[in-house]
Amino acid sequence: MSMCAFMCLALPDSPPPTHTFTFLIPEKILTSNSREHSGKMNSRALAALLSSLISELLLLLLLLFPSSNPLSVTSNSNSGSNFYETIFPLIHHFLSSAELVTSLSLLSISRKRKRIHQPDIDNEDEPGSEFAVFGLGLTQNPDSFKGCFRMTSSTFEWLSGLLEPLLDCRDPIGSPLNLAAEIRLAIGLFRLATGSDYPEIARRFGVSESVTRFCAKQLCRVLCTNFRFWIAFPSPIDLDSLSASFEALAGLPNCCGVIDCTRFKIVRNTGFNPSAKYEVREESIAAQIVVDSSSRILSIVAGFRGDKTDSRILKSSTLYKDIEGGGLLNAPPIYINRVGLNQYLIGDGEYPLLPWLMVPFVDPVPGSIEENFNSAHHLMHISALRTIASLKDWGVLRQTIEGEFKMAVAYIGSCAILHNVLLMRDDYSALSDGLGDYSQNPQNFRNAYLEESSIESNASVIRTALATRARKLHSSGQSQDPGGSMKSEPS
Repeated sequence: MSMCAFMCLALPDSPPPTHTFTFLIPEKILTSNSREHSGKMNSRALAALLSSLISELLLLLLLLFPSSNPLSVTSNSNSGSNFYETIFPLIHHFLSSAELVTSLSLLSISRKRKRIHQPDIDNEDEPGSEFAVFGLGLTQNPDSFKGCFRMTSSTFEWLSGLLEPLLDCRDPIGSPLNLAAEIRLAIGLFRLATGSDYPEIARRFGVSESVTRFCAKQLCRVLCTNFRFWIAFPSPIDLDSLSASFEALAGLPNCCGVIDCTRFKIVRNTGFNPSAKYEVREESIAAQIVVDSSSRILSIVAGFRGDKTDSRILKSSTLYKDIEGGGLLNAPPIYINRVGLNQYLIGDGEYPLLPWLMVPFVDPVPGSIEENFNSAHHLMHISALRTIASLKDWGVLRQTIEGEFKMAVAYIGSCAILHNVLLMRDDYSALSDGLGDYSQNPQNFRNAYLEESSIESNASVIRTALATRARKLHSSGQSQDPGGSMKSEPS
């Protein structure tokens, strides 16, 4: 495939993930409160309904009497034709107006119903006022929202409006929540942003612990099912601008992303004997990401066991299969010193050297072209390090996750989606300033390097050509023009 939304969540000890997601949101269940209507119909809605019925009746009469004017006792084809030309637009307009009025009436009723679920407070138009009753300390100051939700108040309001239909359409079976969508979103975001346990969230929001669990799970389900398109590998056209941004940053052309892998701790009970200590074991979940120069996530695969090496995870992913199969990074090569340079990713020493995956040199000689390449490589790699640090700053991922494995994977996916949403809105509330714990193990690089000895030669030639380019840039002390690479085979 040429482009897809790379966001896969795999279950433990399962085959490599081939589907976009593990979780599927159940069919929407729309419920209404019969006590609100109490057998009465709004007069505006009733009038609209009657108008619609009359319009449909007139249309039915016209269809039953196609050869004559149903409103005349005489039959004349010409007059009938003129009648249709006149009456059909009128009926169409009348019917469309009636449907519009009916829709507005039902929308009005729906909005009134939701307002019933809002806390009774003053200054409802002030951002954060709907949460005043919960003692969250939210004010018009955008920073007050960052501590609770890792986003500004304007982003929260935008997200609330976007997710409202999906958050408001489903309640636990037999237990209506009577909570506005804003509160449901707040509970779920508070869990993700702070990592607070469910009893603490229940105390803050004045709801039961089961409600907090439902809201957190519902938010993850909605994000990972309905909005996974916020994480998507760029189209070939978009890849041109993406690689240009990397070239402007470090001078190396045709780079289309940075790949890295990180792990999140999880403690779960096997379920055989909850009281036995040996039944509770600490594990880790691996997540592989690809990012652009702005730290936007282009691809994420989460759910592999953390004891797998980065190289094994890469080879088990759909990303690897798509690139190897020619579905991705398949644009015509550019040429540096007569060496064809295809589109490629960069990765750290945990990955093998491949024609489409450039890793740093091991133990470069000071002042050599290899050292210059490593410097440019590290400069581009920073965006992935910042992304990983940002993900681990979400409270639910910063600490050891307790619970089901699939819920932990859903947390990772949800935080990744929200990470991209914030960048899309130029909201840098959750973007880390630091790079987290970063260390490179040259021995791991050597092991991965030897695994790929059969294609080592071609990849090494490409990397050497890039190193030569890095040396020229280092000597000139300035970045190369992004458009300066040759696009055709030199003669």
